[in-house]
Amino acid sequence: MFSQLFSCTPRGARLARRLVAHRMDAWGFPYGSEAGENVTLVVAELAANAVRHGRVAGRDFRVRLLWEGAVVRVEVADARTERLPVVREPDGESGRGLVLVAAVSERWGVEQRAGRAYKVVWADVRVTEPGGPRGRRS
Repeated sequence: MFSQLFSCTPRGARLARRLVAHRMDAWGFPYGSEAGENVTLVVAELAANAVRHGRVAGRDFRVRLLWEGAVVRVEVADARTERLPVVREPDGESGRGLVLVAAVSERWGVEQRAGRAYKVVWADVRVTEPGGPRGRRS
């Protein structure tokens, strides 16, 4: 498992993407591999949405990866519980995030947690790779 809290800023979203790419590499899914790229893409899109649509002053967002077998579950939690994600038709430069998440994940969804104190947008990404992971899971 990997879990990290990030500032709810564009810089926090970029850092989340970079740390997840590093974690996937450490788990044996190298930079540039399909599995590493797909998980990193999902984190990038969900983190950007957390910053853009889930920001609450003074609150951060959390990224958590859970690796079990051939699936990595990506979870991005933010404090804006009344704004639930909706897939919509892309409009110019925006609106592609959840379309991409749906395209590279087996399934995705949203849950309210901790008495509706925050929401978690999650996606399950298949990560089968030839040769399997190197190193240890952490």
